[in-house]
Amino acid sequence: MPIESLFVLLIVGAVAGWLAGVIVKGYGFGLIGNIVVGIVGALIATFLLPKLGVRLGGGITSAIFSATIGAVILLFLLSIVRRA
Repeated sequence: MPIESLFVLLIVGAVAGWLAGVIVKGYGFGLIGNIVVGIVGALIATFLLPKLGVRLGGGITSAIFSATIGAVILLFLLSIVRRA
């Protein structure tokens, strides 16, 4: 993986994790935590959205948007597990 791709992956993960933390109140994990949540969210979205027939297109904006959707799903599942 080229260094530029890794840099973009970290930025998309950080932005998506931060946005998911804002959407799902009470979940702020700091910079590293937001990056991890955003990257895992992107993996979830990459698997889940095509199965649902959702296509967002290409580009950085759609990558951030889909990773945010996945991160919100992840944080929602974490909140359910914490309550149980």
